[in-house]
Amino acid sequence: MSSPASLTHELIQAAYFIAAFLFIVGLKRMSSPKGARGGIVWAGIGMLLAGLITFLWPGMRNDILIIVAIFVGGVAAWWSGKRVPMTAMPQMVALYNGMGGGAAAAIACQELVRGRPFAPAPVVLAVAGAIIGAVSFSGSLIAFAKLQGLISKSLRYGAQQAVNSLVLLATLVLGGWIVALHGAAPLSAVAAFFALALLEGMLITLPIGGADMPVVISLYNACTGLAVAFEGFVLGNAAMIIAGMVVGAAGTLLTQLMAKAMNRSLANVLFSNFGETAAVAGEVTGSLKPIEAPDAAVMMAYASKVIVVPGYGMAVAQAQHKIWELCQLLTDRGVTVRFAIHPVAGRMPGHMNVLLAEAGVPYDLISDLDEINAEFETADVALIIGANDVVNPAARADKSSPIYGMPILNADKARNVIVIKRGKGAGFSGIENALFYLDNTRMLYGDAQKAGAELIQAVKTLD
Repeated sequence: MSSPASLTHELIQAAYFIAAFLFIVGLKRMSSPKGARGGIVWAGIGMLLAGLITFLWPGMRNDILIIVAIFVGGVAAWWSGKRVPMTAMPQMVALYNGMGGGAAAAIACQELVRGRPFAPAPVVLAVAGAIIGAVSFSGSLIAFAKLQGLISKSLRYGAQQAVNSLVLLATLVLGGWIVALHGAAPLSAVAAFFALALLEGMLITLPIGGADMPVVISLYNACTGLAVAFEGFVLGNAAMIIAGMVVGAAGTLLTQLMAKAMNRSLANVLFSNFGETAAVAGEVTGSLKPIEAPDAAVMMAYASKVIVVPGYGMAVAQAQHKIWELCQLLTDRGVTVRFAIHPVAGRMPGHMNVLLAEAGVPYDLISDLDEINAEFETADVALIIGANDVVNPAARADKSSPIYGMPILNADKARNVIVIKRGKGAGFSGIENALFYLDNTRMLYGDAQKAGAELIQAVKTLD
């Protein structure tokens, strides 16, 4: 007959298996906007189950502190989730992702400072998880600060890569020493090890420009998952192992997608200077041709097909509801309306999809780059709302442009292009957009929400 301790262990493992299953189901449902809300609920139930069952773990102590930490973290998450606007969601994701990496590093730190001997495999995983988690934590905090505007300039100096390499080498040497001592290294060595790992994350992220943040966020997401999985092996926690591996795999695939969408390798993102100060590209010829809202409304109201390309400018103005209202009016007049989303539009993967879903745009009207690019040639109007680099034809034609070779939305091939833009400045990457100077492009200057309201009013006045 099984002992009570054995039954408890089996119950915990069974609960972890169910929690991991719920994580996977939730992630699968989140692959579609129609099931995303349910997916979050399923994953949340899995997390709740995993958290509650952990209190039955043999030798668990400090229950009160754990409950207090869960309460404080839950209240902070609920409060921030309610208050943070959609425009600030990228930095919120970066911050929360960093917390996951920091938690994994904290677990490794707690295990290593105990001073008890480790078996060879667990100590290697503990050290590896510590490095990856600490780098993800500090790097994500820098990404948050950049997106939040707390850090306005990227830090670049001579021999930067050499300094980064030396810090990484020192971190690996200290980590190797801790492994050689089977985790029983002096406290000072463990402290120095974590300090160097945190410093490395900062040094890697500080030079990276804002235009590369979608790739950086997804990369650190993958790193956080990997760190959690490693620490799950150290603790023998099946839920952490499976959840970490799922997050790590999803983050890795997303990082590859983001890098491919920019036609850049991950090494180029991490070690080049693109994204903050643009390289000198070929000269843009032509002139900017403004248009008033009534004229733009007439152009779209009597069109056969309009393709809308949202960008960060729409997010800043919180204009998604106005734009959808405009599109509904056009649809009522018999105009075919579609939305085109570039994989790196906005400040994080899926940013535009979330905004449009918030406004109630049906998912079947939203298409990604590969699905819709061929349709621009048959569109009467391409309406660009705050997007810049993702519609810049210099990516196809100008070999001197930093974005040359990046797949773009072929908005310039529409019969007419209307660009809603706050001013005449360059995009987030600092590159002048050749699309704005084409003969078939007209500029509707102003805040996207105000411009959307003016377009709505103008369409309503048409018979």
